[in-house]
Amino acid sequence: MTEQQLPTWADPAVSPADLDAQGVSRRGLLRRAGLFGAAFALGSAATPALAASGRGLGGEDPRLAYLVGDHHVHSVYSHDAKYTFSQQARAAAKYGLDWMVFNEHSNFGHAYYGAKMEHAEILKARAENPRQLIFQGLEWYIPAAEHCTVFAAPGPHETDLLTQFELAYDGKLLGYTEGSAGATDTARNEAHAVKAIQWLAEQRRTGYVDDVLVLANHPLRLGIDSPHEIRNWRDAGWGGGNEEAAEIMIGMEGAPGAQGAAIPGWGSATAIRGEYQNSRSAQSWAGFPAGAYVTYGGFDWATATVGGLWDAMLSEGRLFTITTNSDNHRTVFDTWKNGDWPAGQNFDNTGKLPDPVNTDTTQPGSDFWPGEFSRTHVGVTGYGYRAVMAGLRAGRVWLDHGHLLDGLDVRLKRDCDHGRGVTLGGRLRVRKGERLTLEVTVTSASRANTHGVLPQLAHVDVIRGAVRGPVADRDAWQAPDTRVVRTQDVSGRKGTYTLRFPVTAGDESFYVRLRGSDGKRNGTGYLGASIDPHGPIPHEPGNGDPWADTWFYSNPVFVDVVN
Repeated sequence: MTEQQLPTWADPAVSPADLDAQGVSRRGLLRRAGLFGAAFALGSAATPALAASGRGLGGEDPRLAYLVGDHHVHSVYSHDAKYTFSQQARAAAKYGLDWMVFNEHSNFGHAYYGAKMEHAEILKARAENPRQLIFQGLEWYIPAAEHCTVFAAPGPHETDLLTQFELAYDGKLLGYTEGSAGATDTARNEAHAVKAIQWLAEQRRTGYVDDVLVLANHPLRLGIDSPHEIRNWRDAGWGGGNEEAAEIMIGMEGAPGAQGAAIPGWGSATAIRGEYQNSRSAQSWAGFPAGAYVTYGGFDWATATVGGLWDAMLSEGRLFTITTNSDNHRTVFDTWKNGDWPAGQNFDNTGKLPDPVNTDTTQPGSDFWPGEFSRTHVGVTGYGYRAVMAGLRAGRVWLDHGHLLDGLDVRLKRDCDHGRGVTLGGRLRVRKGERLTLEVTVTSASRANTHGVLPQLAHVDVIRGAVRGPVADRDAWQAPDTRVVRTQDVSGRKGTYTLRFPVTAGDESFYVRLRGSDGKRNGTGYLGASIDPHGPIPHEPGNGDPWADTWFYSNPVFVDVVN
């Protein structure tokens, strides 16, 4: 495999004069983390350390830099997409992504032909541009449910793993889809999804691949990912001698792609950001309310609802990471269209669509280019494929839309400690009554986004939830003791600044997480003003300008209260 090179913003050999404003800003963040130069390259295979272990109090996480990526990108190797592999890779580089996953839809054509052809393109791209981290992945049709990104670390078996998995466990290819065979086979379908994750864990355990991860995509788009299914995927293998599987299914899209679907005057009159213009169907889980099928500030209801499904899972004391991605198939205001098939060819017998052609006339689309609008930031100690996967698994993750922030660093520590404390995804061990400080260091946007606007963060919200352990009802979707506990107005603040929030440990363990926005569209949260007085709100159908309603979200930090 080609030796990995640092991205330009992290490479000491690249002059600051050759960087744009955001590159200069990111280099500054890297310097402040003490990781600029050789230290960042040497740490490329390192796994972020766990915060607290054993019986000791407190916790200490390493200094981190954040790599920007997207795990949900399609190309002509998906049956319903449009762009070549090269078009997508160039766009990702243009918009500042450090890593990306091509997760093509499962199909027989993909399994038999397309996956191998795309792998050849990936190997060539890795050799020609070793600064860019390109993973090969698969968009898995989960038996009886929605879709997932599945991707492995680069290695000799990364493609074979995907095609074996696709043929053995894909719900669409097997006919194991929700409602396909009646209620009597629902249990079979759900069990097969769990077996699929356990199989992936076994391939990691035996060393067939170095690593593999799974993340649920657009989970509430159709309402067919029930709470108990999501918990089953997360917990796959626990208690059955295969605990490794719990580290395979690590999270879900907190915000879907297709964020341009409801741009006023562009999409249909019924369009919703994320293409969430749906309602309950016969296949949907009956316990989801009607409001679960739309997005809130562009984010999935499961994530956007304070005290909702994501918080219900976090309240069990288990990490479940969120991401945001482009899901790029067809870019808004683009002029390319699919090419024509040669006689006798189709996707099933080729595994690849004809290359697109430029019409010079705008074509239908709902998506932004990878990195243009949606970004997932992953904390690492070095640059490389395994570092990205380790950072995702450890939960060192925050997200933003519209390039709202250049940087976010979160630390929680006991007031009596002098170290750095723990960060996103980590755990701090404390005693009842101890005083803690949550430090949030924000670096504001340094340049205009592609909409021509310099983003301005208006507020930062601190959300706190009680940890109560495993739930008896695995379809529970509410966490009644989670709420917004503090809001800090940061309007007009620029550059890098640190907010400090006092936190006191009570009788029970808890977690804190962060959220903030440009302040342009806020209202009472889904579960009421006493829970969330100024949260994200849905937009009117067909009138969802994504650039005028941008948010950031962070993963939680857990606090374990001990006697």
